[in-house]
Amino acid sequence: MLEYNRNLKNISRNLRNNMTPEEIILWSRIKSKKVKNAFFSRQKVIGNYIVDFYCYEFKLVIELDGGHHFEHNKEKQDIKRDSFLKEKQIKVLRFSNLDIRKNLNGVLEKIYNELKH
Repeated sequence: MLEYNRNLKNISRNLRNNMTPEEIILWSRIKSKKVKNAFFSRQKVIGNYIVDFYCYEFKLVIELDGGHHFEHNKEKQDIKRDSFLKEKQIKVLRFSNLDIRKNLNGVLEKIYNELKH
């Protein structure tokens, strides 16, 4: 079982209840084991971080990055979080909100291919 910061549970619940439009689009395509029969959780707390989507079985995190992720400080935080997840042998796939809006099939194909390995 993964360690997690219990203090983030309410924040995680709030994020699940207030997903971005792009998160809703992707969630509709990956929930209920729709991709390679993989079960994804959304807004999962891992350590001191909340990840957008997580598949325990395949140790895969999917992150959707809006415009704020490209700010200098946020990029540093993302790198730190990705390093933490890598130490836990968790792979991170990152997609921009634009990827979801303009190339959803390409995003789903990358997720599918990652789950094949």
